[in-house]
Amino acid sequence: MIKIYPSAPGIDLHLQIVFIYKNQYMNDQSRSSILQVSGLNVSYGTFRAVQDVSFEVKSGEIFGLLGPNGAGKTSTLSAVEGLLKPESGMITVAGNDIRERPLHARANMGVQLQATSFQPELTLTEIIKLYAGVYGVKLTSGKLQEILEEIKLGESATKKFGQLSGGQQQRVSLVIATIHNPTLVLMDEPTTGLDPQSRRQLWERIEAMREKGHGILLTTHSMEEAEAVCDRIAIIDHGRVIAINNPQALIDLHRNDPNVISVSRKGKITLEDVFIGLTGRTVRA
Repeated sequence: MIKIYPSAPGIDLHLQIVFIYKNQYMNDQSRSSILQVSGLNVSYGTFRAVQDVSFEVKSGEIFGLLGPNGAGKTSTLSAVEGLLKPESGMITVAGNDIRERPLHARANMGVQLQATSFQPELTLTEIIKLYAGVYGVKLTSGKLQEILEEIKLGESATKKFGQLSGGQQQRVSLVIATIHNPTLVLMDEPTTGLDPQSRRQLWERIEAMREKGHGILLTTHSMEEAEAVCDRIAIIDHGRVIAINNPQALIDLHRNDPNVISVSRKGKITLEDVFIGLTGRTVRA
């Protein structure tokens, strides 16, 4: 029997049913491929922003997508999110083709952006209740308090979102992105501008999601972050994936590359050295 809970005004009940059914997929999967991107091509007029990009994200995996500015990361993410139509290629989320079953694919996604845009005058309680209603998630007072305690904001239930620090806002943003228990979580540079303590705390929450079986696609410009939390990474440049492996394997594979050695600053080869050695020293606009 499927129970539909009261939702925010205007929310299609069919969408709530889709969210309920996707939980069965997550319960049945173990280290399966949650996101598959195959032969993806994205163009803007005559400019090819993404060229034959392929990769997958498995359940219980943090997958990093790294690249210089303009390399094709945002276009790739936008295609996965269903925000733009690719020229060609296939994207499936939890077995659902993003073009043929867009509602089912999106029901399995949670998205956290670099910058949040929640209404600053709303309290944390109001924001969380609002989005729980949007996703058709039943949220008792006890469960709401449990969520706030988990993100170290138990005493801030009536605090307005605009009064929170950057780190606190990102914690709330991650709660909203995952409140419907998505199989795939997309995170676009989530720790940009955070202090070290806030960044570490967000890392711990991301790792906790991995332990629960979520697949996480993370973009970041921080090589330290990619090396610390990602199980595998793909480096993309000029629209093409030029390397995929776990961080240490990439370091071991390229430690004797003359281009990598030439950019090493302290003799010990790091992931940042490999990244710059493969993508070049030129600063991108």
